[in-house]
Amino acid sequence: MAVTLDGKLVIAISSRALFDLDESNQIFEEKGEEEYTKFQIEHEDELLSCGVAFPLIKRLLALRDPKTKQNMVEIILISKNDPNTGLRVFNSIEQHCLTITRAAFTRGRSPYKYLKAFNADLFLSANPEDVKLALQNGYASATIFTGDYLKKSEKMDETMDEIRIAFDGDAVIFSDEAERINVEMGLEEFKKNEAEKSEIPLTPGPFKGFLTALNKLQDTYKHYDKRPIRTALVTARNAPAHKRAIKTLRAWGIGVDEAFFLGGLDKASILESFDPHIFFDDQHTYCLNASKVVPTGHVPSGVKNDE
Repeated sequence: MAVTLDGKLVIAISSRALFDLDESNQIFEEKGEEEYTKFQIEHEDELLSCGVAFPLIKRLLALRDPKTKQNMVEIILISKNDPNTGLRVFNSIEQHCLTITRAAFTRGRSPYKYLKAFNADLFLSANPEDVKLALQNGYASATIFTGDYLKKSEKMDETMDEIRIAFDGDAVIFSDEAERINVEMGLEEFKKNEAEKSEIPLTPGPFKGFLTALNKLQDTYKHYDKRPIRTALVTARNAPAHKRAIKTLRAWGIGVDEAFFLGGLDKASILESFDPHIFFDDQHTYCLNASKVVPTGHVPSGVKNDE
């Protein structure tokens, strides 16, 4: 009988989201593929430092079904390296004791078309174009900010016993249908529209499926005292627009553990307190500020990202 990943949360991740590859990527950008290949081979036995998404991935890999003790998450390395230069990444995976055994190496080509083959619930990458292509083809995807937070991510509290994931609402969990009214007609029309349609669920956004998959994982632990996953909605909405967001999640039969309706306030302070392993937002400005205090993924979806 063929091996399948059915029933597991599947996350595809690029090597630059998992490890700090800024030095070698700079060589590729400035000197080309030949020098990059030479550098990676010469350093393939040197341990790569943790990237921004490393703490999240490490903790997800540790999740076990409380009854069967089987692992519940599959991480797939999706890399634009070729197998030759990708060996350094796999060597570091082994040295960091990560149970990642499956990979796709695509040598410079965008890997988005292989997400279907792995049935991926989420794609994390440091390459904005790859993320955009994946989103356009229906996959929850985010561009990892590899800047200010990188050093702090290596020092995340190893005693932390839960995984925390935070989401923006419009254009992330929900579609951008309401946000378009805000952009095109102004805040007051947005509030009026959301109050009038508070009983009408929003259409799903690109991360609705991923949040649903997380809810299924959480359900596995519902009869146990220890619940290792905690989610939060962190949105610029406030009253009265909060009602539609809450009732949409209720209509979908999914939920979040915490919700923050900030009415346009900067999200960084709340995020620093919630301290998620990752935060997803569609607006670049919010992402930029958030990335200084928590691991952050930009979701280039919706009206705020229209070119």
